[in-house]
Amino acid sequence: MPYFETTDGTRLAYEDYGTGAPIVFVASWALGTDMWEYQVPFFVDRGYRCVLLDRRGHGRSDRPSTGYDIDTRADDLAALIEHLGLRGITLVGHSAGGGEVARYLVRHGEERVSRVAFVSAVLPFLKLTDDNPQGAPEALCEAAVAQFRTDRPSWFAQRAQGFYATHLGNDVSPALIDLTMRQCLETAPWATVEVWRATFHADHREGLRAITVPTLVVHGTADQSAIVEMTGRRTAELVPGCVYKEYPTGGHGLFATHSERLNNDILDLIKG
Repeated sequence: MPYFETTDGTRLAYEDYGTGAPIVFVASWALGTDMWEYQVPFFVDRGYRCVLLDRRGHGRSDRPSTGYDIDTRADDLAALIEHLGLRGITLVGHSAGGGEVARYLVRHGEERVSRVAFVSAVLPFLKLTDDNPQGAPEALCEAAVAQFRTDRPSWFAQRAQGFYATHLGNDVSPALIDLTMRQCLETAPWATVEVWRATFHADHREGLRAITVPTLVVHGTADQSAIVEMTGRRTAELVPGCVYKEYPTGGHGLFATHSERLNNDILDLIKG
């Protein structure tokens, strides 16, 4: 697996498959490059180059004590793009990765980016404030942190079925759920907490309004991790001219449960 160094000396791991127009996949909080195993072969077989990043503290990347704020994580993404000299990119961000994509556009512009897909993205702003009455109170964020620090495996185990919305008939094996759990628990505990907090506090509303490239927003109606009324629908209202697609039986893990539909929706965006 190749690595590169960010501006603060952190070594980040990435994967690079195929040739052709590049698609950069940005993983969910607590997951790494392996989550995209149902997307990479689909797009490589169709002539695209797939680049995947393990954010700091995740997967095979370094585990520093700092740099988990949204700006630094967006700059890490920019460093990978510049390291590989990528242009004409399709950026695909899942969950907290969607926030990193949105902040990348704010901090580094759209010069290298041709289009964007936000998948189950934790956008636009989660925290309850006077000008964000749809948000959640700070206490909910910190209650999760307390659970991480008491019994992190239990927190993930309690949400595993809901992550894939198996109660709606999505065909997900116990083995796949176990695999997802293991991948989440391989993330550094420190990074788990710091990225969680940073994601909760990041306000992306202004940045989303400024996006000018073609954008796809995809969300599951049954998403228990990023409630659609708080996230997907509000994001679609903010991004000018975006295409919004809602999957009625979708939970948070659309990349697995609805991989065929998701892949084709991203492909339609690219072919636009």
